[in-house]
Amino acid sequence: MKERYVLDLREAAETQAAVVGGKGAHLGGLSRIEGIRVPGGFCVTTDAFRRIMAEAPSIDDQLEQLSRVDPDDREAVRTLSARIRRAVEGIAVPADLAAAITRELTRHGEQAAWAVRSSATAEDLPTASFAGQQDTYLNVVGPTAVLRHISRCWASLFTERAVTYRRRGGIDHRTVHMAVVVQRMVFPDASGILFTADPVTGNRKVATVDAGFGLGEALVSGLVNPDVFTVRHGDIVARTISAKQRAVHALPDGGTREVAIDARRQERPALTDAQVLRLVELGRRIEAHFGRPQDIEWCLADDDFQIVQSRPITTLFPVPESGDQENHVYLSVGHQQMMTDPMKPLGISVWQLTAMAPMHEAGGRLFVDATRRLASPASRAALLDVVGRGDPLIRDALETVLDRGDFIPSLPDAGPGGPPERGASAPVETDPAIVTELIEGSRTSIAALERNIRTKTGPALFDFLLEAFEEHKRVLTDPLSMRAIMAGMEATWWLNDTLREWLGEKNAADTLTLSAPDNVTSEMGLALLDVADVIRPHPEVVAFLRDVESIEDDTFLDELAKLAGGAEARDAIESYLDRYGMRCVGEIDITRPRWRERPTTLVPVILDNVRNFEPGAAERRFEEGRQKAREKEQEVLSRLRALPDGDRKADEAKRMIDRVRTFIGYREYPKYGIISRYFVYKRALLAEAGRLVEAGVLPEPEDIFYLTFQELHDVVRSHQADDRLIQRRKDAFRSYHALTPPRVLTSDGEAVTGAYRRDDVPTGALVGLPVSAGTIEGRARVILDMAEADLEAGDILVTAFTDPSWSPLFVGIAGLVTEVGGLMTHGAVIAREYGLPAVVGVERATRLIRDGQRIRVHGTDGYVEILP
Repeated sequence: MKERYVLDLREAAETQAAVVGGKGAHLGGLSRIEGIRVPGGFCVTTDAFRRIMAEAPSIDDQLEQLSRVDPDDREAVRTLSARIRRAVEGIAVPADLAAAITRELTRHGEQAAWAVRSSATAEDLPTASFAGQQDTYLNVVGPTAVLRHISRCWASLFTERAVTYRRRGGIDHRTVHMAVVVQRMVFPDASGILFTADPVTGNRKVATVDAGFGLGEALVSGLVNPDVFTVRHGDIVARTISAKQRAVHALPDGGTREVAIDARRQERPALTDAQVLRLVELGRRIEAHFGRPQDIEWCLADDDFQIVQSRPITTLFPVPESGDQENHVYLSVGHQQMMTDPMKPLGISVWQLTAMAPMHEAGGRLFVDATRRLASPASRAALLDVVGRGDPLIRDALETVLDRGDFIPSLPDAGPGGPPERGASAPVETDPAIVTELIEGSRTSIAALERNIRTKTGPALFDFLLEAFEEHKRVLTDPLSMRAIMAGMEATWWLNDTLREWLGEKNAADTLTLSAPDNVTSEMGLALLDVADVIRPHPEVVAFLRDVESIEDDTFLDELAKLAGGAEARDAIESYLDRYGMRCVGEIDITRPRWRERPTTLVPVILDNVRNFEPGAAERRFEEGRQKAREKEQEVLSRLRALPDGDRKADEAKRMIDRVRTFIGYREYPKYGIISRYFVYKRALLAEAGRLVEAGVLPEPEDIFYLTFQELHDVVRSHQADDRLIQRRKDAFRSYHALTPPRVLTSDGEAVTGAYRRDDVPTGALVGLPVSAGTIEGRARVILDMAEADLEAGDILVTAFTDPSWSPLFVGIAGLVTEVGGLMTHGAVIAREYGLPAVVGVERATRLIRDGQRIRVHGTDGYVEILP
């Protein structure tokens, strides 16, 4: 196909980003929207860029070198990118290419002033805007100057900031090409930016306009504070008019300069109210055309708006699809399940198919719609009570929405068939045999699943799994199991509330639940101490484990067995994996690699245990916890008997202590059962994926992770897969990592952030939720990946979230701080089991606390101090 070096903007289609770059494609789309004015011009296409790059083959070698550089090595990135830019700028524009560009300039008016603007193929994407990463030059006059600035735009693909941005976004430098937009210069009276959704809260019903005098460079560079107008439903609901002392204006011979604004104009609005509303209406038209909220650059000249750029607002969290125009309030499932990372499509769909409530997907995360429960007074009170005990930030966010009065409709209380209030179900007897029966029933069901799935392949496997999912939900919603879980939680709440009232003691249940029986998650952490006991006497095994990064997971255990003492070590690890190998970080996503699939994940924790503990530590730790709980029980009962009506109070407390110790450990078992089932499902689906790879239907078994369960079922039936769909899903999943899921999200797109609203903490302290009593001071270890743990005795773990897979780390730390969590989430339960002072729900803890800093964790009062 013949190369085309220039293309008129009006010919550029939105689907031609590979030819004209993201900016050029968007400007082409804008130029075809009725009522939208775009300055005329043309694009120098990516064909021209490739032609230029071919003139210097050495650049390929430098790009290869750049792709291998650590993006955090700023000096190396700076040096290499500067070398590439010099090489690109040094290439003479070939005569035929220069002639094609000059012809376009002549056609539009050779001596006109131009804006010369970079338009990379990885730019203005729905998932990554690349705003400001490449260069723009304003008021360029004459063909020679235009050609020179086009070369600078090509070179700006390799600025340090653009290179780093691409690397962090997982984009290969060699796959990105640069087009250049050349547009007639606009000399505006005012200019600025319009966001068609609130860029801070995410509210899609709110538009914000930033406006200043002259060219927009004054705002972008921070030279002046803009006027800011907030518009909702066609009304200006807020405005801030700034003193605008400076502006950027074009010079007659090219270029721009700063000028002072007449004192009488400085505090005048850059736009009238009517102009603001007209601009927002244009923005809504542009938003409707592109199908998502937009970040729009505009100019006002002679009372006429011209649009010079529109790109998606990539920082907004997506809104779940409801299928109606009603208001909805969504609660994050990830904050309840301690997994706020994005999930792959297969993981999302399997969780939806096995969950107890309907779940909605957005941004790779799951949400439940709480609107109906919030609409009636009784169910609203019950929901606020439950979520408030678990996570006060969620409760406060919900109350913020409710306080608005008109967002959620008010419905009458449900009748007898409506949802019961918390605790309304018949209480379960305090009998340890109930827990034994429930655990045995779950084991029997999982054994039957493992036995029956072995012979299932092809479409029959999917029919079987759909039936298995129903059994999964039946076990999960077993009324006796639900009552046992609630019994433990309600006994904990009773003890904390009542003993605070009677004895003035906070969080008394934390000590009373130490080493509770039947807690499969705390047992998992202690069991890895036993594995360390087997390994510790064998120096060759310890040395091998220290170098385990060089060993593949699939050969790790076989290599281990060849060493002196290695067979015993392998057997100990194998036994551990037989019991707990289905677990992993982010385990609610079936696509995540399990410990059984990646056993080297456990090695750093095993080595920490070998280094930091003496033999027999697991049994001693458990017995010490049980003894502390027993002593605490005697102390509490003795103090209660000394009170007025003390015998009755002591008897009530004794009943609740027995109840909490009977049932609180079982709180962890249903999740263990879910994840055990998930691993059975996963192995069967991966075996099916292997058959699809052998048949040439898929390139890689893991490609199935980017299909929903139903889509995978269809692929197995038809033996046909949509490679482009899978690639789009991979790109989307990668982009979702940059999004922070909100605890509460409305159908308007607003991420509602709750607050603790406390005034009883020291200035500068980080506030959170107290979930495990005690105060501890130590070195903060900020760890985001369990596989990178390197802990010493006395360290305090600071991380984003902890699900059950993190519990093996808990035996070796002195305290815990997390960004996500609640009173009864797994990390909180295990922290109490092990007697670790813990504060959870500390916003931005991993960014505000630096690795290695000394901190003090106030687990009783719920705050963290950063020490000098």
